[in-house]
Amino acid sequence: MSSDPRSYTYPADLLRDRIVLITGASDGIGRALALLSASLGAQVILHGRSVSKLEKVYDEVEAVEGAPRPSIAVMDLASANSESYTTLAQSIEQEFGRLDGLVHNAGILGERYSIEQYDAVLWQRVMHVNVTSAFALTQVFLPLLHESDDASVIFTSSGVGRTGKAFWGAYAVSKFATEGLSQVLADEHRHGDLRSNCINPGPTRTKMRLEAYPAEDRNTLKGPEDVLATYIFLLGPDSKGVTGQSFDAQ
Repeated sequence: MSSDPRSYTYPADLLRDRIVLITGASDGIGRALALLSASLGAQVILHGRSVSKLEKVYDEVEAVEGAPRPSIAVMDLASANSESYTTLAQSIEQEFGRLDGLVHNAGILGERYSIEQYDAVLWQRVMHVNVTSAFALTQVFLPLLHESDDASVIFTSSGVGRTGKAFWGAYAVSKFATEGLSQVLADEHRHGDLRSNCINPGPTRTKMRLEAYPAEDRNTLKGPEDVLATYIFLLGPDSKGVTGQSFDAQ
């Protein structure tokens, strides 16, 4: 194995028998990660808010040779309440009994306005989807994660979540908060089997990137399938003991 997770190489059965929930699995990095994880033997739980999009990814996963049959978890993080989170956790507990990986990939950009111009309601929505929902999901899934002897939680960060930049507003602040959430979780479990880390995917050919940079030449960007090595490293056994860190996928 390379010491750099970005060039991590792995065997074809690395994630065999692991149960991994990926939020925002309908497209982009979430979809690509679901397909790769399933091909490596993981039982993937696909989260998203669109049934039709999730069913399409479900069919794609089913078409992967040797991949376990996936599951679907439909939930709109913008409107979910505590009962929604609890019900989802209970259904996964009944079906699988544990969770080995939780990837917080879902998120929204909001608007690229100055602090002076930023709408307070939109600010709250971005913070809720990007931070509060990740906290709530992590909290309800902790009992299932503790049932695993090698559990990994991955949060999605950003370059603007490490150094604040003008006009990135709530998105940047939400990513600073995400880094903090991951570090607190990691420190609380530093003597246990649960690890928590952040990944900054970097410039990737996704819908969110298009929203942020509509005039950018998308052909210059890496595709979602090209930035997954670090995710696989953190989901697999080779990252045991690696926690409280923030990685760049590129």
